[in-house]
This record gives sequence, structure tokens and C-alpha cells, in this order.
Amino acid sequence: MFQRILVANRGEIALRIIRACREMGIETVAVFSEADRGAHYLDLADEKYCIGPAAATDSYLMIKRIISTAEIGNVQAIHPGYGFLAENAHFAEVCRDCNIEFIGPPHKAMAELGDKVSAREIAMKAKVHVVPGSDGLIADEKTALEVASRIGYPVLIKATAGGGGKGMRVAMNDMALKAGLKSASAEAEKAFSNAGVYLEKYVENPRHVEVQILADNHGQVVHLWERDCSLQRRHQKLVEESPAPNLPLSVREDICKAAVRLVKAAGYTNAGTCEFLVDADHQFYFIEVNARIQVEHPVSESVTGIDLIQQQIRVAAGEKLDFKQRSIPCNGSSIEIRINAEDPAQNFRPCPGTITKLRVPGGPGVRFDSHVHEGYTIGPWYDSMIGKLIVHRKTREESLACLRRALDEFVIEGVKTTIPLLRKIVSHSAFIEGQVDTTFVERTW
Repeated sequence: MFQRILVANRGEIALRIIRACREMGIETVAVFSEADRGAHYLDLADEKYCIGPAAATDSYLMIKRIISTAEIGNVQAIHPGYGFLAENAHFAEVCRDCNIEFIGPPHKAMAELGDKVSAREIAMKAKVHVVPGSDGLIADEKTALEVASRIGYPVLIKATAGGGGKGMRVAMNDMALKAGLKSASAEAEKAFSNAGVYLEKYVENPRHVEVQILADNHGQVVHLWERDCSLQRRHQKLVEESPAPNLPLSVREDICKAAVRLVKAAGYTNAGTCEFLVDADHQFYFIEVNARIQVEHPVSESVTGIDLIQQQIRVAAGEKLDFKQRSIPCNGSSIEIRINAEDPAQNFRPCPGTITKLRVPGGPGVRFDSHVHEGYTIGPWYDSMIGKLIVHRKTREESLACLRRALDEFVIEGVKTTIPLLRKIVSHSAFIEGQVDTTFVERTW
């Protein structure tokens, strides 16, 4: 087992990793930018080092500085968390070339699955349904128009790299397709330094269901059941839950087995998430793999009782998973909501500022993962997430009641947040009945 781990991230996920390491008796080295200097969670690390100014490009994305800090800190491994360098295959390769273990998948598997076109090819070889679309990258308008004619409108233009909705456009006709190709490609180039795009049939009003997987270096791959992440705005998730409501058990089992087949075919190890779209007839289609820990991993932890961060560390250290698929339960119902410093009334405009009052809910079944505190200043440089409120009860009905109660207790002053909107969402009849899809928020609010 590792003695010291460097946490190459910030905020909530950095704190989550530090806590997991402390329970395992592992020392931690934290890195921070000038914007995060003085953050309380840094005091829980055994050592901390400033790696640059506020801009992520000059700090959290600086591979040379992180590797240098790892060498100074005498660590055996680096945990990238999510975001920043977490899905950077080059960073994973550099870590291992420097004899520092990267707590994540092999860089080759990460690169292949991080590219959505090659991920589709792996899925098809593993006999996993994919959304009908182009056979590879779109080279020109003529090819795009031919593909659209074959699969039928509407179509979705997607960047082959990255995620988060960047480089994505829906086209309803030829004219929109031509314009969308240019704008999606330009956005993808700016965001991911990769202008490649491909086409998929646009599945209208789908559910977004993903499967959490774990794979060790000894050939064992298991799933930790599925999460429904359909409640989104601008392709960014707002609410996640497990199990997925109103999804037949046979479909749940099939989608989980498909995820396991896919990651086995890719030679993937460590934690990851396979994402699918599910249509009104419960037919599911693979869309992509997130080759890292997810923001919503506490939902899977709640229903299975498995600490995913600790499992990531154990797998990276070469240990075998100490449980089999048949022993992984899906107990009760867990729901997570992301609380962001944003103004939903202004198209979710980020609202940086200082938190002047913070009252966090508690009680049975309530968990709040966050690094903020009263007096904490949310800057304009990073993601606007304040924290994640997670509830877990025996039934979905009880989880919903617990969630509504917790939201009523929650007080955050000094910045605008998504809490008022979330209160409306979790009290809406469509959400209560489990009848929402990825366009629900835009249609309703």
C-alpha cells in the first residue's frame, strides 16, 4: 500500500480524497493555487504546496509543476480526482514514466475511451448498442449531409474529445447541420485542442443512465449498479439517483452487464462510468465513458456500502477487489443534488462572492460533501459547485421526503444558489413519479 499520495485537485473532491487517505493511514500532499491559499481543507493534508496563480492553466493544469511537487513530497502515487487532469492520458503516462502511480486507468485505455469515436468502436465490438451515427469523424459537409440523410434528422453533432456539452449541437435540417458543424468544431478546438466531430442520431427526450464500474489489475470487473442523471441543464447534471426510477429490473441488469463487457474489452482498470441514453421503450444506447471518479459517486457508495475512493487507491496499489459481483447490494434509494453558486433566473449565470451565512442540514440519512464554510469566498476561476447534498433511505419515497426536509433546512447567504430551483424540482409531480428526461428542466423552467 502507498505511504504518501499527492492530491492533484482542489475543493470538495480534494477533501474527499484526503479524508479517505487518512482513514487508510496514508499521508497526503495537497497542491493549491494562489486563489485557494488559506482554504480550510488544506490544513487536513500532511503537506501543502502552492503550484501557481489562480488560473487553472497556470496551476492545476501544469503537469510539470505537479510532477515536481510529487517528487519533492516523496509520494508514491497521484490521485487526480475529477476535472482538470483526471482524464488526461498524457498526464497518466508521465506519472508512470516518473515511477509515480496514477490512480486511474491505464493511459492507453483512457485515450481510447476518452475519444468518443474509438469508444463507439470498442462498444460495438463488445456487442453494446450505440446510437446510430457516422462510422468515424466527419471530414467535410458532404459526408455529414450523407450521414444525416441515412440516419434521419434530427442529428447530434458531437466533439470526439472532452465532455460537459462542449462541441455539441442539435441539427434539425441541412442548413442547421452545416452551421452546427463549424461552430461545434470551433468550440471543440478551443476547449479540447481537438476539432474532431462526429454525428449521432438525436434521441429525443431520453433518460441519461450511467453505470459505475470497478476493475482491478487481476481480471475482475464489477458494476455498482446504475445512476439516473437525467435532470440536467446545458448538459450539466443537477440531480442524480440510484436506482433509476421506473426502469425494469431486467433492463437495469442488462445495462450493467453491457458496461462490464465494454470495460473488459477496453482493458480498463480502476473506477469509471459508462454512460447511456435510454429511450421511451427502455432501449439503451452507449454514448461515452468517463475514465475517472464521478462527481456523483456518493450515490453509488450509499446503496452499495462501498467506498469508491478507497477502492481506487487499493486497485492502483495492485490489490485485488475483495468482493464479487454477487455480493454487491443495491440497498434502498439514494439521491444527490448539486448545489451551485449560480442564478437559475439568469440562465444559470455563475455568482461568485463570499458566503456570509451557512447552515448545513443533518439528521438520519443526510450527507453533505463540501469544502466551503462561512466566510469562504467563491471565486470566478473554477467550477461554481458549492457542494453535494446526498440522502439515503430505505425507499425512494422516504428519500424524497428526507431530501425536501434537508433542503428546507439549508441556508446559504451571500451568494445566489440553485437551492430555490432544486426545491421546486424535487417537489414537482413529474420528478416524484420518476417521469423526467434530459430536457425536463429547459421545458419546465
